Amino acid sequence: MGKFTRLRKNRSYDYQPRYFDDKGEGNPYKIQHKLDQYRSTVGPRQGIKGKFGNAFSDLRKKGDRNMNIRMAIIIGILLFAFLYIIDFDLSIFSIK
Repeated sequence: MGKFTRLRKNRSYDYQPRYFDDKGEGNPYKIQHKLDQYRSTVGPRQGIKGKFGNAFSDLRKKGDRNMNIRMAIIIGILLFAFLYIIDFDLSIFSIK
């Protein structure tokens, strides 16, 4: 009966390439996104408290001012284009 209740362990396979040099940048076969080294959300801190801590630290950092202005202009243009498409009366924005 004990043989049926015990689960088999998965086989582990540790592949080490023949010409692998560990002194370089690391394992070339490791699956990692190209931009993970620049992300602040990818790191050792896990869990909801760590994620909130990372998010708040990102909010405290000052961003690129030119990018923020460009984003505001693009959002404004898209908003006015949307209001024009739905035939919103844009005359309320003009001075009488």
